[in-house]
Amino acid sequence: MMFWYDHGVSGWGWFAMSAGMILFWALIITVVVLLVRALNSPHEHTPTPTAPTPEEILRERLARGEIDEEEYRRRLTALHHGPLAKP
Repeated sequence: MMFWYDHGVSGWGWFAMSAGMILFWALIITVVVLLVRALNSPHEHTPTPTAPTPEEILRERLARGEIDEEEYRRRLTALHHGPLAKP
């Protein structure tokens, strides 16, 4: 006659199975969180937009017709050499 309950799992066996299950799910959750963070982070190869230089702003204003060529050259000279000294 066979006794099915003779080779049961002891208290330490239940503890080991419970701890193993907790560690397994903690590992799964950690992998999912890290994967979501990696997919949502900005890519390193994407250049960040930089502010236009004063020369570029002047060129754009000249191209749009906001200033004429004389004004453009005067302001460009002031940018490169500093403001004109008043006598």
